[in-house]
Amino acid sequence: MSLKAALNDESQKSQIVADTVALINDEVSDKSGLSGMALKAGYKTIKGVKPGFVENVVDGLLPEFADALDPIHEEAKSAGTPVGQHFSTQKSRVADALLAITDAKAEGSTNRVVKGTYSKLRGTAKKHVEAAVPRLASLISKYS
Repeated sequence: MSLKAALNDESQKSQIVADTVALINDEVSDKSGLSGMALKAGYKTIKGVKPGFVENVVDGLLPEFADALDPIHEEAKSAGTPVGQHFSTQKSRVADALLAITDAKAEGSTNRVVKGTYSKLRGTAKKHVEAAVPRLASLISKYS
């Protein structure tokens, strides 16, 4: 099943959103050092924008993320390579695809808190997204 098809299955979508939010929470929680502290503070700020904000953002971004990641996912399937292994070898490409979407969304945001927080964290975003690729690949494998 393609990523897009999985997201269009309404019986799965709410669980996919919940699992994606859990992945984000786990990734942020696992961070350490100065950049980890900054990421945790920024995430706390974003979560405080309004109740359910992260879930709503994830729900809105998932279709675009699926479109961006589907070609990489299909490459793995066509090659008979496990998704996790293929995504790991393509982690820079995966991160670039996802960040292109979030960059555009942040640029178009009218919420100054969101825009400012994203701007402050963007410099280290790629390394954090790349680090999340194994969990992301597991999540994709679960639903596709």
